[in-house]
Amino acid sequence: MNIAITGGGTGGHLSVANALKIELNKRGLKPIFIGSKNGQDREWFENDNGFKKSYFLDSKGVVNKKGFKKISAIKEILDSGFACRDIFKKEFIDVLFSVGGYSAAPASFAAILTKTPLFIHEQNAAVGKLNRLLKPFAKEFFSSYEENSKVKDYPVREIFFDLQRERSDLKTIIFLGGSLGANAINNLALSCAKEILDLDINIIHQTGKKDFSICREFYNKNNLKVDCFDFSKNLEKKIQKADFAVSRAGASTLWELCANTLPTLFIPYPYAASNHQYYNAKTLIDKEMALLRMQNEIDSKILLDIIKSVNIEKISKNLKNSIKPCGIEKIADIILK
Repeated sequence: MNIAITGGGTGGHLSVANALKIELNKRGLKPIFIGSKNGQDREWFENDNGFKKSYFLDSKGVVNKKGFKKISAIKEILDSGFACRDIFKKEFIDVLFSVGGYSAAPASFAAILTKTPLFIHEQNAAVGKLNRLLKPFAKEFFSSYEENSKVKDYPVREIFFDLQRERSDLKTIIFLGGSLGANAINNLALSCAKEILDLDINIIHQTGKKDFSICREFYNKNNLKVDCFDFSKNLEKKIQKADFAVSRAGASTLWELCANTLPTLFIPYPYAASNHQYYNAKTLIDKEMALLRMQNEIDSKILLDIIKSVNIEKISKNLKNSIKPCGIEKIADIILK
């Protein structure tokens, strides 16, 4: 079977595409990838030998564009859609798997034009505009938030399950700013680091590249012993050491923390499309599996009060069955039927 994977733009989308690629490779299959010259697609997959071939088209996002720029972006998507139709023919594509994002638009529309079976994975609780438009045309629509989804378990790497443990005492807190960084979370960590350490709680701080120098200099200048880093290929081991996290609520990060049963205070990125990070976290809040504060509702005093009062044992136990492993294997089984 010849499979094409499309979509991306951000790490959340691309991590799911990567998970399916790895699973297909295990089964002796090499898919092709169709993405965009813009966003992170090339950075992830341009030289990835797990794909038989990778195509990067000149597609751009339409959301938040106005006037001529919007018309131009739509035209580029349509032109790229016809180019994808030719790619399907050239590569004998039997199935298209989309992870959403603007770079999924051309190949997805080509799938509709050529009547190629389309499978969609939606990462967020608030369905993206493109996925909402394409959902009626999809053979299957996978979502961790919809009750009728055939696969509800988010594709999370097995290592997060392998390192899973129930927490009972708060000895270490981790601040997760993501690989690109979250300035608000970084500033929050700096504002109360001394007080947290005075509580005999260790700090792990992923700053992202942008704020790393500033954060490291602050900790060094104030003689604060903090595990501070910008990026780690072994982030799962850092997470495993922690008993409580402060994090954004992007889908991949959220479900990785769930798989590790790590109690978390989520601070959603307030400018995310359709406020999707808030709705991602809210699905856990409603089941007492996490804590939530909006960015304008949190400061050092409030965080310290939360740290002193949070029942991490209860939350950790509630997280135990929030997600099961093998999500991507189940998706692959359905696609290959």
